[in-house]
Amino acid sequence: MKEEIKLIGLNEKELEELSEKMLLALNPKEMKILQKYFSEKKRNPSRAEIETLAQTWSEHCKHKTFNSAVNYKEISLDGKEQEKRIENLFRETIKSATNKISKDKNWLVSVFSDNAGIISFNKEFDVAFKVETHNHPSALDPYGGANTGIGGVIRDILGVGLGAKPIANTDIFCFGEFDSQNVPKELLHPKRIFKGVRAGVRDYGNRMGIPTVNGAIIFDERYLGNPLVYCGTIGLIPKGMDKKQANKGDKIICVGGKTGRDGIHGATFSSIELTEETSATAVQIGNPIEEKKTMDVLLQARDKKLYSCITDCGAGGFSSAIGEMAEDSGAIVHLDKAPLKYKGLNPWEIWISESQERMILAVPKEKTKEFIDLCEKEDVEAVVLGEFTDSKKLEVFFGEEKIIELEMDFLHNALPKKELQAEWKEKKLTEEFVELKDFNQILLQLLGMPNIASKETTIRMYDHEVQAGSVIKPLMGKENDSPSDASVIKPLFDSKEAIAVSNGINPLYGDIDPYWMAGSAIDEAIRNLICVGAQINHIALLDNFCWGAPTKEKMAELVRSATACKDFAVAFGTPFISGKDSFHNEFKLNNKTIFIPSTLLISALGVMPDAMKRISMDLKEKDNLIYLVGATKNELGASHYLKLQNKLGKNVPEVNAEEALKSYQKLSELTLIGEKNSERIIRSMHDCSEGGLAVSIAEMAFGGMLGVQMDLRKMFFEGNEKEKTETVLLFSESNSRIIAEVPYKFKDAFEKKMHGAIFSEIGRTTEKNYLEVTGLKGKKIIDSDLNILKQAWKKTLDW
Repeated sequence: MKEEIKLIGLNEKELEELSEKMLLALNPKEMKILQKYFSEKKRNPSRAEIETLAQTWSEHCKHKTFNSAVNYKEISLDGKEQEKRIENLFRETIKSATNKISKDKNWLVSVFSDNAGIISFNKEFDVAFKVETHNHPSALDPYGGANTGIGGVIRDILGVGLGAKPIANTDIFCFGEFDSQNVPKELLHPKRIFKGVRAGVRDYGNRMGIPTVNGAIIFDERYLGNPLVYCGTIGLIPKGMDKKQANKGDKIICVGGKTGRDGIHGATFSSIELTEETSATAVQIGNPIEEKKTMDVLLQARDKKLYSCITDCGAGGFSSAIGEMAEDSGAIVHLDKAPLKYKGLNPWEIWISESQERMILAVPKEKTKEFIDLCEKEDVEAVVLGEFTDSKKLEVFFGEEKIIELEMDFLHNALPKKELQAEWKEKKLTEEFVELKDFNQILLQLLGMPNIASKETTIRMYDHEVQAGSVIKPLMGKENDSPSDASVIKPLFDSKEAIAVSNGINPLYGDIDPYWMAGSAIDEAIRNLICVGAQINHIALLDNFCWGAPTKEKMAELVRSATACKDFAVAFGTPFISGKDSFHNEFKLNNKTIFIPSTLLISALGVMPDAMKRISMDLKEKDNLIYLVGATKNELGASHYLKLQNKLGKNVPEVNAEEALKSYQKLSELTLIGEKNSERIIRSMHDCSEGGLAVSIAEMAFGGMLGVQMDLRKMFFEGNEKEKTETVLLFSESNSRIIAEVPYKFKDAFEKKMHGAIFSEIGRTTEKNYLEVTGLKGKKIIDSDLNILKQAWKKTLDW
């Protein structure tokens, strides 16, 4: 007997209470539209129907905030106001950038229309990339949340087009300070969350046989109640397999895991804030061995052309997967056919469960037996749940009883558009701080800061060699322990082309201005790729926004960040191909809400014509020249140097895209010169980011265990000469800067090629294991043993 939900006749308050009680995460306006729909049908909805609509209309699935209209207002310090209206934030920023760039990028294959973005790789294959978040689940169950986060994004790649083969994973984590004291008893300690998340990603990725090749770890006390867990997967897909379509008469087949109660309300649960009463039953349970078997059989079936459409069972379970595949046609589903983990599930629970390792396929009737036989041969469960129709309706039965009958048009198109307010008030900030003079001690402290310190212990838990494709690994150098700017993968043994992957993230900059946080993240992700030899003309971006509730202040931060994404994607000619947003990343405890810092992750994917042209960051030989490409400015705002003093500052690093692009284009061309290592003009490159020049050159020295002699008097500085201090030159985090190691014999060739760009020769490599820096007055201001520096850098997170 289907459960009926009383909707007709309820007033606005009662509708709001019903939404909250049932964890629907729908606002009163949305509830009224549901009420009107069913009133016209002269019946109340079934539990399964209202749950279907809640999942489909959730923030997680429909991206309501990013697709909203926004009334944006800026207020300057002198009280002047500027206003503008944005009709659709996503369409007018992120998507607009890609639309503008795409005219000149014939390598774009599929963007913003499938489970992942796809670009061209070579004559036979395309490459797909997707990054997801699993934040709320990881706060409640760190191991399970992260475990199923990586499992889910792997299935996104299996479900893009007609299916891509996963070849690499990425992971980026944001946690509370791991040495936090007095953590509320209702919260898990950040160190426990860190260990659980790390283990969850490790166990799923390793057991799937997919290398984890790139990532980052950020610590900030504001992630205490709501960590961020970004999981990404890259896949290869044969050309021509990016299109898919479920046709009338195709059988709806569920492949993979069984259905249980785990993950119920996952889509709606991720669309609201966490509280101490949030139930962990919304967290899914992962089984990587089941997913590995499912992946293997699907790739076989794809190559045999046994199905016409595929997608994963993610947020919303069957309701979203089947509902989305049948959006343009219709479907009849027999829910009682679904394999269950155990008895006792209600029909609506089976329908919206987010149990893992499940894929939904459209299989032509004449190929159904062959498909099911193949699955049986590989010990993978495959069950026919129904078929696709041309009714334009979603009809779901449990036994003989119809529990859902909804028009597809209403399900997918009746959601009202939100109109939100955004107000940005210019911040009154100062650049007051104590200019410390013991630079040896400052460098030691910076290298030991958690955001800068070595992540080797975590990286070593992941298998980055499986599939035998890693060329530039997460750790490189003489002792295989120095951090690569990006990773390079050569996925095909009989082809020389390679894929480079990187990321950019720095939420601290957003405390001053989210516009420059976004611009900096894009620049960092791109320059990381340039540092390993990727070509600037073949780079695609992915955006992942993690925000709090869409208040006026947070919406203003979102508008500024999204606007910067548009501006700098266009300026660099790097289109966005996929993305994800996650709101309500906050934790409410005893009437106090802990908001995360607004956080934007930019992931970058580059295609390299020849893997042999890759470059690593470790210094290679003594007596080579050290060049700094790019301008250093007085930009200590939100730097790690100021964080040492618990200061914020105001001069946040900005991005001069025109100058940066000039440098990146010239460096890209230089990396292609020379067939043998002895003929390479550039021997190593490393970007300047957290901690500034001093930290970056130390990391390069760690890689080669070679010394460096550097002279600050030779550095190019842009700005007022009065602001040119040793502190600024060493620790400013100015963007678009890359350190390059060049053999002396190629000095003229390098400088000739770089003519017109900003660069300066600042030092040379030595065989003495010391970092030596001469200051502006000609005196040595840093004279540090590399072994001591390296020990400080490695010990912080060695647990």
